[in-house]
Amino acid sequence: MTGEKTKKRAQRATSNVFAMFEQNQIAEFKEAFSMMDQNKDGFVDKDDLKDTFASLGRAPPDSEIDAMLGEASGPINFTMFITLFGDKVAGVDPEATITNAFKLFDKEGTGKLDEGPYVQKRLIRSSN
Repeated sequence: MTGEKTKKRAQRATSNVFAMFEQNQIAEFKEAFSMMDQNKDGFVDKDDLKDTFASLGRAPPDSEIDAMLGEASGPINFTMFITLFGDKVAGVDPEATITNAFKLFDKEGTGKLDEGPYVQKRLIRSSN
């Protein structure tokens, strides 16, 4: 019974993560989760991750996959999957804010940043 209570408490604690994302983002996460859940059991496990990486032409070592799985506090169902993304993007500014910040450094409007003294000075000044 204790394990069942813990699962319910963990699910309630993470369920508010859905409020962090727009409906279209949640739909995209659901699609990604479905693609990763290779055996369609509702959980992403080690074999699912290996298969997903293999489909991308990559074979990371078990230690890398174990480290990824270790970021979750339990089995990775869709709610946990969203929670992991929520943790990664918490505190990240919206894309428009980041784009506008880069435009400040792109004086010629080329879409590229010059690593020259102007950018270095501004970055150092803004970090102090």
